[in-house]
Amino acid sequence: MPTDPRTVATECLTAWTTGDLDRTRSLLDEDVTFTGPLASTEGADDYMTGIDRMSAIVTRADQHEVIVDGDDVCIAYDLVTNDPPATIPTVGWYRVRDGKVVSVRAFFDPRPLLSGT
Repeated sequence: MPTDPRTVATECLTAWTTGDLDRTRSLLDEDVTFTGPLASTEGADDYMTGIDRMSAIVTRADQHEVIVDGDDVCIAYDLVTNDPPATIPTVGWYRVRDGKVVSVRAFFDPRPLLSGT
């Protein structure tokens, strides 16, 4: 199991965007929080419920840049969806402690997901 913040964060993003929800769950702290333009969650179960819904429309995440500062990892990526079809520039700010993701903040324009265009 990886413990360095960069690997944990990038593997977490890759896992959920490829539908590997068991792997995603294994990388989360029980008290993980998520804040994004479409939802906020508290706790691993709540986070996984949201990820399960999103993974149904996500094709992949094309990672472009990873910036690490201690326990903070920012990943710039394109979130590619199939329903509606879109490529959404996104930044995920992951905080990792003791080899687990403790928080995620996602920054993106949600309009393509809301309008279907």
